[in-house]
Amino acid sequence: MKCFKNATVYVDGFGLTKCTVSFDEKIEKISPFAARNAEVIELPEDAIVLPGFIDQHIHGAGGSDGMDGTVEDIANIAKTIAAEGTTSFLVTTMTQSPENITKALQAVKTYREENSDEGARVVGVHLEGPFIAAAHKGAQPLEYVKAPDIAVFDGYNEASGNSIRIVTLAPEVDGADEFIRHLTEKGIVASIGHTGAKYGDIEKAVANGASNVTHTYNAQTALHHREIGTVGSAMLLDELNCELIADTIHVSVPAMRLLFKNKPVNKISLITDAMRAKGIPDGVSELGGQVVYVKNGEARLEDGTLAGSVLRMNRAVQNMVEKVGIPFTLAVDYATMNPARMLKIDNEAGSIKVGKRADFTVLNANYDVLLTVRGGKIIYQA
Repeated sequence: MKCFKNATVYVDGFGLTKCTVSFDEKIEKISPFAARNAEVIELPEDAIVLPGFIDQHIHGAGGSDGMDGTVEDIANIAKTIAAEGTTSFLVTTMTQSPENITKALQAVKTYREENSDEGARVVGVHLEGPFIAAAHKGAQPLEYVKAPDIAVFDGYNEASGNSIRIVTLAPEVDGADEFIRHLTEKGIVASIGHTGAKYGDIEKAVANGASNVTHTYNAQTALHHREIGTVGSAMLLDELNCELIADTIHVSVPAMRLLFKNKPVNKISLITDAMRAKGIPDGVSELGGQVVYVKNGEARLEDGTLAGSVLRMNRAVQNMVEKVGIPFTLAVDYATMNPARMLKIDNEAGSIKVGKRADFTVLNANYDVLLTVRGGKIIYQA
């Protein structure tokens, strides 16, 4: 048994509270006193104990990408992102050849079966493409874009060990209606993204079960007063959860404020959408076989197209508080409880509550990560 003794803790239902949290793999006790014989983890005075961050959309970090298709690369990503307080994530694929996608999904299956306790936990897969709109492909290679295909998807899901949790798709493409219904019946999140969808397309997609918007604002139709597009629909329809890359590069601060002002508090999820260059020095990198240039926190293709980010989740939370101006605990919810609900793991993760997994992020007053704990085990220490 371990404990954080007399620490400032973000406790589910109570907010920031001075208390002692005792835990093994799960949280055993939250009270003024430690459990008997618990090992005290010493923290500095300005430390704040938070739930572990959950990243539902991340491609890579530390020089590795989920599309590399090896257990070793997934392990490297998992260990790298532990340093930013992330305890759970979805390995995110991208539009590529069927062979490369299948290889990546098989690696996730093998990694999950090995049940490693090093680094952040792999909850499953975010399949970003290939079922997207060619005109809104962003940094995804055009030659592999494909119309929605249930049989192809089912093959991918089988290759992953049935671990696909989110699928990004363009709802205006022929076959999308049936595909969204198929995903919904399987309990998989249909996410609207890389799309030229208009309001009518989005409305129909939501009726069919779509519930998420992939990296809101990016690679989708903008808001216009005669056609509100994907962005306007995301703000208007409370059924839709909105992913947000809060790096101030993909989305401006006023645009983030606008989203915050228009969405229910439980309908924004911070994501990093990070690629392999996160956590390593600036320079030339790669995404889906395309050359990426990383400089001053920006990752772009040669033509200037943004190609994922190098954002760290602790800095996304900081940006939401210090630049967007939202309450600290709400920004934390955006990185913890909201994605937990989206992934249907909120009964075991996403907040600090007795009986939930002992997944913690410990920050200091500067939002630096001091400690990351997954299932009661320290996976990162500054």
